[in-house]
Amino acid sequence: MSAAGGPDVEYVEARRGAYADSVTLLQVTRRVADTPGVRGALVAMATDLNLDLARGMGFSVPESAGPNDLLIAVRAEDEAALAAAKDAVLAALTAPAGATAAPTDVPPATTASALRREPADLVLVSVPGPSAFAEAADALDAGCDVMIFSDNVPVEQEVALKRRALSEGRLVMGPDCGTAVVGGIGLGFANAVGPGPVGLVAASGTGAQQLMSLLDEAGVGISACLGVGGRDLSAAVGGLATVSALDLLDADPATELVVVVSKPPAQEVADRVREHADRLRTPVVLGLLGEGQPDLTALAASVLQRLDRPAPEWPRWTPRSVADPRPGSLRGLYSGGTLCDEAMLLAAGSLGRVLSNIPLRPDWRLDRTLRSPGNLMIDFGDDDLTRGRPHPMIDGSLRAERLLAEADDPTAAVALLDVVLGYGAAADPAADVAAAIAKACAAGLRVLVALVGTAGDPQNREEQAGRLVDAGAEVFASNAQAARAAVSLVAGARE
Repeated sequence: MSAAGGPDVEYVEARRGAYADSVTLLQVTRRVADTPGVRGALVAMATDLNLDLARGMGFSVPESAGPNDLLIAVRAEDEAALAAAKDAVLAALTAPAGATAAPTDVPPATTASALRREPADLVLVSVPGPSAFAEAADALDAGCDVMIFSDNVPVEQEVALKRRALSEGRLVMGPDCGTAVVGGIGLGFANAVGPGPVGLVAASGTGAQQLMSLLDEAGVGISACLGVGGRDLSAAVGGLATVSALDLLDADPATELVVVVSKPPAQEVADRVREHADRLRTPVVLGLLGEGQPDLTALAASVLQRLDRPAPEWPRWTPRSVADPRPGSLRGLYSGGTLCDEAMLLAAGSLGRVLSNIPLRPDWRLDRTLRSPGNLMIDFGDDDLTRGRPHPMIDGSLRAERLLAEADDPTAAVALLDVVLGYGAAADPAADVAAAIAKACAAGLRVLVALVGTAGDPQNREEQAGRLVDAGAEVFASNAQAARAAVSLVAGARE
């Protein structure tokens, strides 16, 4: 404990060997931050990202802290408030006392023991990445298909699991499979959509959500969405799960048209998938993002044309008045990697080089600071930025902080971000960023938002759009339309 300027006092601890999942720690941080007299709080695993965040909040972080430690950092106005905050941390992290559960009520410790107790056809694995392989292997041992929600799983483990699944007639979705719809049930981050003739194979979570949302706007539902993980169409994985998923949907009588949606794939893998699709009975539309390829909104229009359905006017919500953008660069702050890829592809065609942590070209990579005076786009859902933190579709605080920093940067003219609705996402994602949007707009930054979701999503799309518009943002249901509008504003401000 040490003085931290004025009357404030702070407490920082790196608790060795302690662990809690990132969503739990987010809830703990919010509970502690709401304690009267607390001026700042962070309870998180001591990853490099979280240590940098703590330092940015002004905390003195122990040099010995590492990713296997639980970081507790609290600043309060006085000793009494600090003591109350520490009590709140302890209460939140400690399971309530109670009678010992009967043996039959003890939760199973492993996937294997759970399946012995209750057989299943599909297992969803959501554990820290280093532990996911064993749980997925247990599921395959039991003859189940697997959805691996976990990220930070080594690629060689992904390949081993998918090769085994292919040999056994099973499907491994993931790792880092954020979205699936199976048997009408949404898994992970999924939107409220009805049944219909379109089956999706998605090497992209938010790309699938964008496509599902646009199709839903046109009154078209889906038979299934089989996520395969963002690396499946890489050269290292070779499309193993994509081929399996295509075969499953080809055999499904409810599927009349299959759509493959992916972030930019390896060319040789894309060719292999195309050749396999040509051999199927069910027609397949390939939506593989890349230079010169259709964007996701154009893909939706193409699918509707194949179904003899007209494409509607995609929704857009605008404030009553907006200021002209100041001269400067484009800053994309995304939670969805594929949406970020799509926006970068559209921006690079007009603005040239766009730096990123998931760059379109190797020499366009941002350095570790993720800062640049030029055009840039950051995928805050990338594995490196979610170690020890909830996904930004659950917790928008990191993006809100970055948006405020961009507002203070005179080289930034326009900010572009996504807000993704659906099951699994934050209950009120607009609330996470609305205050930052309002401050950014007041500072002269133009803010555009791609609002990905359906009218039936639990967050209420119209209310979310209204909250964002009230904060000063221009809101689009189409990420491609939002990106084009942002690029036009930046280009226009240069003239």
